[in-house]
Amino acid sequence: MSLYEPYQLKDITLNNRIVMAPMTRSRAINNLPNDLMKTYYSQRAGAGLIISEGTSPSPNGLGYPRIPGAYDPAQIDGWAEIAKGIHDNGGKFFLQLMHCGRVTAKENMPGNTTTLAPSAVKADGKMYTDEKGEVDHETPTKMTLADIEHAQKEFVDSAESLIRAGIDGVELHSANGYLMEQFLNPKSNLRDDDYGGGFKNRAKFVIETVKKVVSAIGEDKVGIRFSPYGAMNDVEPYYEDLEEMYLYLASELRALDIAYIHLVDHREAMGAPDFKTDIKKEIKKFFAGTVITGGNIDSEEKAKKVLDDGFDLVYIGRAFIANPDLVEKFKNGKDLREPNADLFYTSGKEGYIDY
Repeated sequence: MSLYEPYQLKDITLNNRIVMAPMTRSRAINNLPNDLMKTYYSQRAGAGLIISEGTSPSPNGLGYPRIPGAYDPAQIDGWAEIAKGIHDNGGKFFLQLMHCGRVTAKENMPGNTTTLAPSAVKADGKMYTDEKGEVDHETPTKMTLADIEHAQKEFVDSAESLIRAGIDGVELHSANGYLMEQFLNPKSNLRDDDYGGGFKNRAKFVIETVKKVVSAIGEDKVGIRFSPYGAMNDVEPYYEDLEEMYLYLASELRALDIAYIHLVDHREAMGAPDFKTDIKKEIKKFFAGTVITGGNIDSEEKAKKVLDDGFDLVYIGRAFIANPDLVEKFKNGKDLREPNADLFYTSGKEGYIDY
């Protein structure tokens, strides 16, 4: 199985099996996608599929400084230009919708917003702000049933607007401790209604949201990201019904026939705890569709191993930052440059489009 052969993702033909992973880069001044971002993504269109950085479907979902949104017409116009740049360079583009939930700070949110989460449980850790440096996370407001329905509508509205603007599809971010995973994880979800308690109840928000987005834009244009056994943003990596819940989700998503499941593996690159089960292969078995995975991929050999292990597409993250021509470098056996981590989340072109 070749990294470089085309891959059919529903009705979209990818030029190769390499996926540029979503990576927060914090260049969206005033939360607006811009020309600098268009250049960045266009430079990396050699990937078979680009998945955008996390993009909020709601003013309430903005967590980090200078992350983009997809809830305002000007933001949608900016993403339309970015999609055009990627398409003009031969690439395909899914936009990741990421509602940060409780992982935020007021300084990073507009006025008249509310920090929302399944339960009023504050996340440990700090959030960087341009105004005050690092501050504590906000204590969230527990979502009412009306809040839940409204948040789901925001995902749907953003997805519909993005597809009309020419984006190929959307990825729903249900990983890394953000809102969708906050419902899944028993450390952040203490509810005692239909959205809390047993794993089927905790999965209800995710499944309902996927169904609504699928109904709006079609199953072939919807992917989802999970991070089982992840510990990012103060969620519990190990809990009794974890495997049962993710296999239930995989089965439900198989019935919905969505485009893909994207499984994050932070064990090496992010120092996450080890997996207790071979969860990625089990999810692949239950889902039976396209599965994207990876983790700390910085060589052609490592990328090929992901495919040899039975997965369909391989995501590559940080190596793409300093190597916009990564696919060609892999093909030609050229060494990769190392990115400057001090410039990952700054606001200018340095460390962004100048590699």
